[in-house]
Amino acid sequence: MRMYERKGLLRPQRTPKNRRRYSDVDIVRLRHIQELTQREGLNLSGVRKVFEMEDELAGLREKVLVLEREMAGMHESMRDGMRQLKRQVALSTRPPADLAVRSRRGAR
Repeated sequence: MRMYERKGLLRPQRTPKNRRRYSDVDIVRLRHIQELTQREGLNLSGVRKVFEMEDELAGLREKVLVLEREMAGMHESMRDGMRQLKRQVALSTRPPADLAVRSRRGAR
């Protein structure tokens, strides 16, 4: 485990007496390292690369979620804008109320 720490694969918390304290997240990470090295046959450089790619993927997924939220907001704004535009067009193609009344009177 010290070697994993030296390689930057694990960063346990330290006590005031400088002893390592492994969290649940550290233990999950240790098991993942073990799986990658023993079952998949990766060396520690390969494990580091896998972790880097997993971190990058997590960051990209978060960016996608942010962009999807922004896009949904823009879509809603566009929809509202189209509704307002349609109302304005509908109002501008109708003759004013007093003109409509006058034209009906004159048609008699």
